[in-house]
Amino acid sequence: MKVNNTNFNKENVGETVTLNGWVSKKRDLGGLVFIDLRDRSGIIQLVINPESPAYENALKLKNEFVVKVVGEVALRQNSNDNLKTGEIEVIVNDIEILNESKELPFDLNNTTALEDTRLKYRYLDLRRDELKNKIVMKHKVMQAAREYLNNNEFLEIETPILCKSTPEGARDYLVPSRVNKGSFYALPQSPQLFKQLLMMSGFEKYYQVARCFRDEDLRADRQPEFTQIDLEMSFVNEEDVMNLTEGLLTHIFKKAKNMDIKTPFMRMTYKDAMDLYGSDKPDTRFDMTINDITDGFKNTDFTVFKNVIDSNGIINCLVVKNAVDSYSRKNIDALTEFVKTYKANALAFLKYNGEFTGSIAKFVDAETSDYLKEKLNLEDNDLILIIAGERKMVKTSLGALRLKLGKDLDLIDKDKFNFLWVTDFPMFEYSEEEGRYISCHHPFTHPADVDNLDDKENALARAYDIVLNGYEVGGGSIRIHDPKVQEKVLEALEFTKEDAYEKFGFLLDALTFGAPPHGGLALGLERLTMILSGTDNIRDVIAFPKTTSASCLMTEAPNEVSTKQLDELHIKLK
Repeated sequence: MKVNNTNFNKENVGETVTLNGWVSKKRDLGGLVFIDLRDRSGIIQLVINPESPAYENALKLKNEFVVKVVGEVALRQNSNDNLKTGEIEVIVNDIEILNESKELPFDLNNTTALEDTRLKYRYLDLRRDELKNKIVMKHKVMQAAREYLNNNEFLEIETPILCKSTPEGARDYLVPSRVNKGSFYALPQSPQLFKQLLMMSGFEKYYQVARCFRDEDLRADRQPEFTQIDLEMSFVNEEDVMNLTEGLLTHIFKKAKNMDIKTPFMRMTYKDAMDLYGSDKPDTRFDMTINDITDGFKNTDFTVFKNVIDSNGIINCLVVKNAVDSYSRKNIDALTEFVKTYKANALAFLKYNGEFTGSIAKFVDAETSDYLKEKLNLEDNDLILIIAGERKMVKTSLGALRLKLGKDLDLIDKDKFNFLWVTDFPMFEYSEEEGRYISCHHPFTHPADVDNLDDKENALARAYDIVLNGYEVGGGSIRIHDPKVQEKVLEALEFTKEDAYEKFGFLLDALTFGAPPHGGLALGLERLTMILSGTDNIRDVIAFPKTTSASCLMTEAPNEVSTKQLDELHIKLK
């Protein structure tokens, strides 16, 4: 059996060993030949003397040749502290070239290649430690999760990949049925309905490392196919699920990163998160929060602010400490262009140095000045950035600006891991696209108040998200187990009974046969691994990812298929 290259150390000096791997680097010093031999475990240095029987083959070697070597472990004269095997080397007496490599499209040792090139040759890019270690981290996270859940009496149960298309989610990936003409399967966006059915089947504790598929616009932390650490429990409330999840994440961090994290995690309501951070997934690693200063301008002569207040809008701001000297008018103009992408019309500003200057300084009277100094706890050299308008736009714009400032001013401690529970989510949210209220989570989430469903704007759900460093890494809820409550929620979502039974009648039927109270959560495996690995690109933790256009540059998927295949599926292209 092959032994990892880095399993050797100075205690093995004098032993004869057999090693396999790739030539990472070759150095011919006009006599001695040095080879850095690489396998999954790392690098070990090989030395080939001119008198060695292996010398002729050593001269033939090029980067990425695959070789098998036999040699004796010896101490290095000059140790390399950057390598696990830095105290030793192997004096080679036999080299077998197992396979040659043509010249690579980019240098693995010092790559500056474009991402598209590296995605096209992903199998080469994965040989680099930078990517390989992230894939290894993902493996460690999965193994730690399984270990913890197994030890807590959960059962790992697979659910179907070919499912029925159901509404109230992202766009489905559809699979045509050859046997059932004109009918389609949908790939699962999550195992949601099946895991609830497993609770109704009496399994009580379920988990799955589940593959999920969503046909939605992609970004740095989103892929069309992804993995959830999915779990569900019977006879539980929110506290049970949250406590279990904190234990799971504590175990994952210890096993995968040898790090102790503190519990219980901080908690914040959805309303407070939006009010203070302009986001339902706030990054709490730095302190800058959104301030509501509407009251300070209630008697203003500034027409823009007056109109906002008269139309029930709000005036909010961020205070950037000790930043007056850092932001010229040109810098602030750039910030203004940034917030306009979030539908803000303008970004007003004030600079404070004992008195106010800035774009709206002439509208700051003595009363407003006193209000701002006390409300914002101002100090000399503070910069105040202000957005006025409709509530959602103001909060979202300032939330995005807050994150930009945090990065630009290096306010974020990248060594921190700040967990946060966001609770008390809205039950419904208004969809401009559909012209109606839809589920904020999904239609099977239990309402906080069953009798308050008619007030859709203010109805709350028994839902919770787990946030880490500004990313939503998981979410869940207590589910509906009473068929009468489920009927009320579907009515509030404007489903007719016929529509509801057509889409998920199998679940509605199951609820009538003694469904237990249940709830659960799903962690995003890739997002969690991404944060643990110190990257902000989810593609880095997926062995063979898709581009932002949902294509694979390596395999050239998606691709056209033959007319014969389409005929078998009874499909004709427009």
